[in-house]
Formats: sequence, structure tokens, C-alpha cells
Amino acid sequence: MGMETAGPQLQDWRVFDLTATLAMWITMMVAMMLPSAAPAILLFTAINRNAERPLPFAAPIFTSGYLAGWVGFGALATLAQWGLHSAGLLLPNISLANPIGGGLILIAAGLFQWTLLKYACLAHCRSPQGFFITEWRSGAGGAFRMGLKHSGYCLGCCWLLMTLLFAAGVMNLLWVAAIAAFILLEKLIPSGQWVIRIAGLLLLILVLQREFILLRDFKAKLVRLRDEPFQQEIHHEQISVYPVFQTTTR
Repeated sequence: MGMETAGPQLQDWRVFDLTATLAMWITMMVAMMLPSAAPAILLFTAINRNAERPLPFAAPIFTSGYLAGWVGFGALATLAQWGLHSAGLLLPNISLANPIGGGLILIAAGLFQWTLLKYACLAHCRSPQGFFITEWRSGAGGAFRMGLKHSGYCLGCCWLLMTLLFAAGVMNLLWVAAIAAFILLEKLIPSGQWVIRIAGLLLLILVLQREFILLRDFKAKLVRLRDEPFQQEIHHEQISVYPVFQTTTR
């Protein structure tokens, strides 16, 4: 992809583009979500180790179930990117070309941080002990299903945060790292609920700042468009007067 960001990308996707984009999203999801799942994976490994009949390869099976959920999300994100790209709604850095769309994503993500669904899903992610007490299943299939169900709670908690990448730019590694760090913090630190509330407020403040900048630029553009005909008229008058001035001075 080129570095220019002047307008939307309109080139058609091929199979290679679709495959490469899917691989990119899966890699991002694994890199962003696996660290925050470490407490659940370690606890599952310890419980399995102390079981009467430990399951071989229990940790990889549970982890593969957890990652399967995020692979599914990566596939949906790939399809969303494909659709937005085909409609000409993305810039080369894979952000929405329409700033209003980016602003709506920020508002939705900020408000979601205050919802009961967010708190409920986060509670399961923050307390893997309770999850294993109520959801324990035996065998390899049970381990995979537990990992998949745990990823479902994490998806419910974090999916809107992932959509922020379409507002900031999927290729913006700073935002990728910031979102991953925030997800890790809200799951691990004791005052996680305050973290998500503050994050929601910050996202809404970011929207206000973004809209203020857009409004300022829009007003400046209107001023330029208003003054441009007047400046052109002055320029034409100067051109028409200049030959007469030369004749009189001679």
C-alpha cells in the first residue's frame, strides 16, 4: 500500500488481498488478546495439573479454543474491511474516509464503556476462578469449549474497542498498542471498572476535540471558497487596468 492518504482506495481485491488481510487481522487479534488471557490460561493449567487425571496438552487446547473466537472476529473484520474498501470508504491507512463515521465509532465505544453488558463480560474476564467453577468441562473437547466460551466473554467486552482501529487507522501501530495495553489494564488492575469509565469519558472528549477541529477546518474552507471569487475578480481587474496604465504612462 502507498503512503498517500489523499483519497479512498478503489482498487478491486483479489484472493491474495483477502488472504493477506485475514492473516493481518488474525495476527493482530492474537498479539492484542493473548497477553490479557494469560491469567485464565495459567489458572486452567494449574487446575488441570492438580487433577486426578490430568489432560495432556491441556493448555494448548484451551488456548486454541480461546483464539478460535478471535479468529472468527478477525474474519468478520476482514469482511467489513473488504466491504468498506469496495464502497470506496477507506483511506490507504485503512481508516474511514468520512470523519463522521469515525466520530460515531468513538461515541459508540465511549458509551459502551458505561453499559451493563460491558461490566458483565468484564467480570467474567477479570475472574477466571468463577468462570472455571461454573463452566468446567472434562476432556479435550471440554477444554476447547471452555476456551471458546471464555473468548466469547472477552469478545463481548472488547469488540467495540477493536472497531476503533477503523477510526484511527488499522495500520496505526500506536493505536494497536494502546488498545492492547488498555485491555490488559482493565482486566488486571483492581480498579478495572473505574478504568473503563474513565476511558469512556476520554473517548467522548476525543470526539468533541475531533469535531471541533473538523468544524474549524470546515469554516476555514468556507471562508476560502467565499473569498476566492472576490480575489479572482480583483485579479482580472488588475489585468484589464494594467495595459491602460502602460499606455498613459508612455
